[in-house]
Amino acid sequence: MVLCGVAAYLVVQYVTGGGGARGCKVVAGTGEAASSYEFTPEQAENAATIAAVGTGRGMPERAVTIALATALQESGLRNIGHGDRDSLGLFQQRPSQGWGTERQIMDPAYAAGIFYAHLARVPDYRGLPLTVAAQRVQRSGYPEAYAKHEPDAALLAAALTGHTAASLTCDGRPERTAAATGPDAVRAALVRDFGRDALQETGAEVGGAQVPSPSPSPSVTATARGRTVTVPVTEGAKRDGTGRGERERGWQLAHWAVANSSALHIQRVSYAGREWTAGSGGDEWRTVRPEGAAGAQRSAGAVRIVTGQ
Repeated sequence: MVLCGVAAYLVVQYVTGGGGARGCKVVAGTGEAASSYEFTPEQAENAATIAAVGTGRGMPERAVTIALATALQESGLRNIGHGDRDSLGLFQQRPSQGWGTERQIMDPAYAAGIFYAHLARVPDYRGLPLTVAAQRVQRSGYPEAYAKHEPDAALLAAALTGHTAASLTCDGRPERTAAATGPDAVRAALVRDFGRDALQETGAEVGGAQVPSPSPSPSVTATARGRTVTVPVTEGAKRDGTGRGERERGWQLAHWAVANSSALHIQRVSYAGREWTAGSGGDEWRTVRPEGAAGAQRSAGAVRIVTGQ
């Protein structure tokens, strides 16, 4: 019986790729003042998409916090295909209420974009309590529920908009069910989240009204060399409608890559003299020394993403 138990354990370890569940973490501050939030790679990927779509529409960090708190309450940051009545997806939006088709709502980038389109219409949403702003969009039967997620949402938003540096990590163990991996998949995901407006492409309407076009999204250009995708930061920062600088945009892209590491089989991410590596050391960003002046310039001006294939 003992031998059978050991054998079963080894089989599970082989199938799942090692002990324990894959995980991600955001940590801000140090010592007793530190705060953290732990979540799954699926949740991290969805949160990163929500943040990227928000900044691409020129929405401020406060808007991203509201969106993340809403998704935490509605779906636990999981893209679920069920809910109350015909509610679906990250924000539990309803096709019957004009939020889009089922297929559109199940696209995280679309769902986030249409949430922001509604939020932008709420007068002075930045100055409203989070639960009030979220309720103006969602019309939930439990409006007070959003407030409890505000601390975690603010922590996530700070990392995923690049406000805090080197604060998001994942163990990066690859998903065996990933639909596509490699540099092409990374570039496609970058364009999906940062470089396109799903609402504008689909001509979606909400309640009979045309969804307004977002502010110009930051351009995302990536060049691949072997297994490496290099994303320039400087030019995108100039076009960023949120007014953020190069540093914030760079860390948003770097954290986005780490959040997507399991799904896209990303092994290493480098930016601004710091490097994250998947595996046992995936819980920290290490300081690295660039090779000469040219290396220092590349490190400051671009995010480098290395894939596993």
